[in-house]
Amino acid sequence: MTLSPMARRRLLGFRANTRGYYSLWIFLLLFGISLCAEVVANDKPLLVSYEGGLYFPIFKTYPETTFGGDFPTEADYHDPYVLDLINEHGFLVWPIIPYSYNTIIHDLPTPAPSPPSWDNWLGTDDQGRDIVARILYGFRISVLFGLCLTLFSSVVGVAAGAVQGFYGGVIDIGFQRFIEVWSGLPVLFLLIILSGVVQPNFWWLLGIMLLFSWMSLVDIVRAEFLRGRNLEYVRAATALGLSDTMVMFRHILPNAMVAAITFMPFVLNGSITTLTSLDFLGFGLPAGSPSLGELLAQGKNNLQAPWIGISAFVVLSVMLSLLVFIGEAARDAFDPRETASLDIRK
Repeated sequence: MTLSPMARRRLLGFRANTRGYYSLWIFLLLFGISLCAEVVANDKPLLVSYEGGLYFPIFKTYPETTFGGDFPTEADYHDPYVLDLINEHGFLVWPIIPYSYNTIIHDLPTPAPSPPSWDNWLGTDDQGRDIVARILYGFRISVLFGLCLTLFSSVVGVAAGAVQGFYGGVIDIGFQRFIEVWSGLPVLFLLIILSGVVQPNFWWLLGIMLLFSWMSLVDIVRAEFLRGRNLEYVRAATALGLSDTMVMFRHILPNAMVAAITFMPFVLNGSITTLTSLDFLGFGLPAGSPSLGELLAQGKNNLQAPWIGISAFVVLSVMLSLLVFIGEAARDAFDPRETASLDIRK
């Protein structure tokens, strides 16, 4: 696919920001590893060879009787009895981290929370669960939640801002008064009240946060449409008989999306921070879910185990810093003044 000259200039502008360019690759690497969390951190082996047969426990559940055990229930691969049965007639291939986010480790050398060791690189939390595994799964949930919320809120916000800016008048004033009232609602109090009625989960939180997060891009898109509707080529398109929808989304929206795209990494940053804050306060994901906010709460409640809070803090700091650097690079890439100066330097 051949890029347009403008797209090539923006790509070169993004690459010129070294900090943002490498931050993007680091973030994609970390996110890619988290997407494969079941292969990296799992309490089930990647491969079991038993009496010449190959089994893949991370993809399929096998009863204990498959490996010569006594019970038809799912095999516990950390049970010494099951391990002896398998090792006697075959072998196991474990993930790098042989624990999942909800695996409770019973043979810890010290009472939970236990400090970092060769078996648990960042130690365990107060329930005896491996912190590295919980960070890996929690990173994935945080980023996926932020991406979904950013995507859906951007669609709603761009559509609302486009309608306001294009039509103006009573529609614009009515929308603005509605946004002023809606943005003044106490979101946290509403979440606290609703959490007492229903059990929060990923999609429930996403829907509730979407009701309020869509307003972040409305003002930017509205301003671009207010400016763009008076341009000559837009007036010409209207005079030729094109529908309002065609004029809005074919002629004005591409220019308005420049400002919206540069703001999206910061919206993603805010979405991740919101989920972390709710989990920290106990109004986020269900209890036991892998969550960076829940790890921060454990660090606050277990000051004698500083590795819990420090681990969560470092991961959040790195994640949010990378997103800020990516957002700054995207902003510079779409800024015509920056791309013009890049052409001059060349």
